[in-house]
Amino acid sequence: MSNRDISLYIVDIFIAIDKISRFTCKIQNGAELLVHEMAWDACIRELEIIGEATKMLLNSGLLKSEYRRIVDFRNQISHGYFGIDEEIVWDVIVHKLPEYQAELVAIVSKEKITLLNAIEYAKVENEKNVQVLKFLTELESKKC
Repeated sequence: MSNRDISLYIVDIFIAIDKISRFTCKIQNGAELLVHEMAWDACIRELEIIGEATKMLLNSGLLKSEYRRIVDFRNQISHGYFGIDEEIVWDVIVHKLPEYQAELVAIVSKEKITLLNAIEYAKVENEKNVQVLKFLTELESKKC
């Protein structure tokens, strides 16, 4: 297992969810997402990041085994890239990611996990990405 602090994985997930939200803000459904090649590819990549970070949170014991479905979805899109159903991806984006984000926020609060150092680290990693920096500044202002 990685020695990376779990707060970094949580922030990675929050960033990925924010990116997906921005990439899809003008898209109405899975079929439309699929024809937007860059948005599709970018969303798939961010979903892979979410799955990988979730695996690390599972391994750390922070998440319960029910979250394994997120890792399984990551594996499916990573290894079954030729057969990904765009409506399933769209459902994940529209319904599952907001739920997961809310669940993570609740876990962070319940477990009293501070994200401030992870946010600062992510700001350095993304120093040239204005959109991510804006998101991180907003996240930081919530006193995470």
